[in-house]
Order: sequence, then structure tokens, then C-alpha cells
Amino acid sequence: MNKIFVITSILLGGAMTVAAQTRVEKKVATKAGGYGVTYSLPKTSLIINVEVTKTTCKAGPYYKYAEKYLGVTDAVTEDRVNYELGKFTLTNKGIPDANNTYTVEFKAGTVAPYAYLTEDGLLCCINAEYTPQAPAIEKAMENETASKSSSAVFTEELLMAGSMVRQAEVAAKQIFHIRESRMNILTGDSENLPPDGEAMKLVIKKLEDEEAVLTRLFTGMCTKETSYYDVTLIPQEDLEEEVLFRFSRKLGILDADDLGGEPIYISLKASERAPVLDPKEAEKKAKSMKGLIYNVPGKAQIEIKSGLKTLYKGEIPVVQFGTTESLAPTLFEDKKNPVKIFFYPETGAIKQIIQ
Repeated sequence: MNKIFVITSILLGGAMTVAAQTRVEKKVATKAGGYGVTYSLPKTSLIINVEVTKTTCKAGPYYKYAEKYLGVTDAVTEDRVNYELGKFTLTNKGIPDANNTYTVEFKAGTVAPYAYLTEDGLLCCINAEYTPQAPAIEKAMENETASKSSSAVFTEELLMAGSMVRQAEVAAKQIFHIRESRMNILTGDSENLPPDGEAMKLVIKKLEDEEAVLTRLFTGMCTKETSYYDVTLIPQEDLEEEVLFRFSRKLGILDADDLGGEPIYISLKASERAPVLDPKEAEKKAKSMKGLIYNVPGKAQIEIKSGLKTLYKGEIPVVQFGTTESLAPTLFEDKKNPVKIFFYPETGAIKQIIQ
């Protein structure tokens, strides 16, 4: 069984304008200078994008006294790192098929149409302007970072306190003093009130920041960071609970053969598949394939699971389960009203024909 599972990053293809074609001839070759334009039909490469959230927790030095002095019962008591799987997104990315490359030859006396290809040589459109679509997966890396500690909250009394329990006691008193100061400002009972509303906001913000820094000495702190991973799959046959990758709550995403994590399974089953031709039928069809060659993809049902839990389920076009067809060369011979054809670059299928 031919399949590829690779943890990788997204590769985005652009589009470039190329010359046109009038007659298509099948050959496995690159573009020959001056001979014409070559394009490749794609084969399906599935990009499974996985969102992973990493939570890092750090215990405060006074966590043992959090309940005694602050009444906090859920303080972080040890340093730890946890990972959680989030959203799964699946994208169909066409990659050039070296066994399905075609050469467009210029022919005297005809008006050759122009075309747009991707930078990989995949066909986008003929006789029409083409604007590449935005990437299918819009990602935003969100990092929650802790506010900077302020040295102003560490008073001389706190710094000079000898034992840990004494330091915790002093820090707790300082927290309550900050809370009292904030309340006095808000109620107008302070002797030195800020001159205006804007100044009051700044003072309150400073007090809140100082309280937060001291409180974390007891409660500890947890921060979250979201990252994204791409796993590439090039399907050739049906898959039944193949290991896509492994996942550990302590280590995150791991390779499929790394036993340090639990397996994440993928199943892929053709829901629409082109019939297999016998040798004579295949030879007859190959001889009749003239003009512009394009793909008619099949379809596959995909399910990704962790144990009994389904993480993703959907249907997607798969070129490898389909077949190829051709458009007659005469379709491009109308000089006054050239036909316009749009393709799905990721599958090589026809999207729209405008006569």
C-alpha cells in the first residue's frame, strides 16, 4: 500500500501567466524552450491541519500557604506542561503527477489561447484571467504571555524576611494593603485621591498589576500557547484505521512510530471510484484521448479518531480514485469567440466552461 504520512508545514502555490496551446500531446517531459507549454495534472495530497494548545503551569514559591493566607484552594502545586488537541481542518492540495504531464504545441494558422498555470505547472484556466484564491486555512497564532513582574511590589520587609513562611505572611499582608488602598480610592476615602478620572485609572491599573504579581507567588501561573501542525497524506488505496500520528498530553504531537503517545487513526474509503478498465479498453481510451486532458476525480469519506472519539469526518475529492477525459481540439478553433475554461488546480477538474 502506497501512502505517505509526514508532519510538515504548509506550502502555498501561486499562479503565473504562460503561453497558450492548440494541440495537446501526452509526454512525460518538462517545458521545452520554444516548443510550447507543458502542464501537469495533479494528484491529490491531503493536508490535515491540527490545532494544539500547550498549557504551561508554574507553581508559586508560597503555594503551601495559599489557602491559609488567601483562602485559595486551587493553587498550582507543581510545574507541569499539558497539551490538548483542538480543531482538525482538511485541505485538498494538488501536487504535479509526473506520469500525467502534457505538452501544448503551437500550430500554424490557428489562434492559440492563453492559459494560467500555478508555479508547479498545474492548469488554472484558459482564455480567462485568473486570480488565485486565498489559502484555505487562515491561521492566527495566539500566544498568551504573562505580564511583566514589577520589582516595586517586593518591599524591603518582604526581601528581608528570613523564612519562607515569614515571606508568605508579609506578601499576604501586602496584598491586603493593596486591596484596601484600591477600595479607598474607589470610595473616595483616600487622603491623596488622583486629580482626575484618567489618573485614577492609571493608579488603579498599577495597584491591580502589583496585586497580580504578589498573588501569583501563592497561586502560581498558567499560560497557553496555540500552535498548528500539518500532516501530509497522499492516498492510493482505502485506509482502515492507519496511524496518522501519535499524541501525548505531556509531549504533544509525535511521529506515528513513536510509542510515547496514543495513536490518532485515520480511515479513508472511496465513496466514488472510476471503474477499472481492462487492458483493451484502456488502450482504446488512450488512443481516443486528444485535445485538452483533464481529471474527473473520485471521492472519499475520511474519518479521524482517537479511540472511540471522532475528531474529524467529511468527504473530499481524490484524483487517484478518478479518471481522465479530454476536450476536443476543435473547441479552441473559434477565433471570434474563444472558449473560456476554468479548472480546479488542486484536482485538475473542470470548474466552468464559458462558450
